[in-house]
Amino acid sequence: MFLSPVATKNTPPPAGATPAAAVGGAGTGSNVSEFERLLGQLGEQRGTDRAGRASDDETEDRFLKLLVAQMNNQDPLNPLDNAQVTSQMAQINTVRGIQDLNGKLQAMLDKGNGGGLAEASSMLGRRVLVEGNRIELPDEGGGRGGFELPEQATGVKIEILDRTGAVVDTRMRSNLPAGVHAFEWDGRAAGTALPPGEYTMRVSATAGERAVQAVALSAQRVQAVIPGADGALLQTGAGAPRPMSDVRAVL
Repeated sequence: MFLSPVATKNTPPPAGATPAAAVGGAGTGSNVSEFERLLGQLGEQRGTDRAGRASDDETEDRFLKLLVAQMNNQDPLNPLDNAQVTSQMAQINTVRGIQDLNGKLQAMLDKGNGGGLAEASSMLGRRVLVEGNRIELPDEGGGRGGFELPEQATGVKIEILDRTGAVVDTRMRSNLPAGVHAFEWDGRAAGTALPPGEYTMRVSATAGERAVQAVALSAQRVQAVIPGADGALLQTGAGAPRPMSDVRAVL
C-alpha cells in the first residue's frame, strides 16, 4: 500500500518526537541520513552487556518516533514510499535480532564457563601435580611427586629430605625433554623402609655443565571443588584453594 500524505509540514509532531526539520529539513535525503545514524548507533551497542540494554531501547524508541515524525511531516509532493519505510523497519529489526542473538551466544558462553566446574569435579579424590616440594609417604605404597623442566636436561637429581632437613634418599634421571615429569618414590633408602609421613624433595637439573632451573611439583589429592568468580578452585590441603591453572598434571 502506498503511503499517501496524512498531514502538512505545519502539523505538529507527536510529543517526544524529533521533527524532521530539526534533523536537516523535511526532505527525505536528510531523514534517511538520520535513520542511518541511529542504525549505526544501534549497531555500536550490539556488544554491550545487560546494563546497556536500556540504552538500546531508548535508541530504538527514538528511531520509531523519528519514523512517525517523518510520516506526519512528509512533503505532499514527495511522500515516503512503502519500499523506503519497509527497508528502514527491516534494518532496525535486523539490528535488534543481532542483539538478541549476541545475548543468547553470551548465555551459552557463560554456561560453557560453568562447565569448568563439572570438569574440575571429575578430579575429586585424584592426585594432581602442583608447584610445591612436599611429598607424602603413605602407610602402604610409595609416594609420588614430579618436576617441570623449562628445557631439555641431561641430568636430574631428586633428593628426598626428612623433617630435620637431612637427605634420606637420592634418585637420578637423565636425558629428559622439557616439560612436566612425574616420579614414584618407594619410600626406601639403602634397602630400608622409611617411616610413613611427610617428606620434602629438592630437584636440581643440568644441561651439560650448565644448570637448569627445575621446578618441584607436589602430588596433592583434590579434596573439594569450590566455584569461584574466575572459575573452579581446587582444595588440595590446608592452604588456600588453587585455581585450575595451577594444575600441571593429573595423576
